[in-house]
Amino acid sequence: MRTILLTLVFLIYVSVLQAQDDVFSNKTNIALEKVIKDFPNRFHNIKGDVLVQQTQTIEYKSTVQVPGATACVVTKHTGPSNDIYTWSCSAFTSKDFILAKTKFKEIYDQIENTIIKVDGQKPFIVSGQYRTPYEQRKLTSVVFDLLPAVGEMKNLKIELTLQNIAEWKISLTVYDSDQKETESTAVNN
Repeated sequence: MRTILLTLVFLIYVSVLQAQDDVFSNKTNIALEKVIKDFPNRFHNIKGDVLVQQTQTIEYKSTVQVPGATACVVTKHTGPSNDIYTWSCSAFTSKDFILAKTKFKEIYDQIENTIIKVDGQKPFIVSGQYRTPYEQRKLTSVVFDLLPAVGEMKNLKIELTLQNIAEWKISLTVYDSDQKETESTAVNN
């Protein structure tokens, strides 16, 4: 009886540890697929309650949450000619660069070559070139594309970033590259 009890306690302990370290798993790929499916709708179907509202920006809680992430939001930026929507997720934070670098690679490996199925279209493969993070470089970014890139999905980008602002933070963002370039041009002019 004692052996069974110890085995049960051990299994519960292991499952709790795995749940805490579950940021990028098959559940994450399922969440990412839901976000990408709603991209043509400007993330309308995954917008939750308003979290923050400012003059030109509104942040909504995302109804699609990545397991283990601290926050997933849909952001609407009101531009001069149109609104720009992004979905972003704070996936991991640590003061330890080595730990953050390891998690960054793990997340990259989980996303790279993922097959995304969007209704009415051929499956897409998520593809991006890995960049090795260095502690001296405060920002490392990998931009993923969907292959084959067709229709409005050709503008979709998935960006994985590792950035140091007081501590190392890993973020995942889905956005329209055309709208992001338009926004950058408008800000720089």
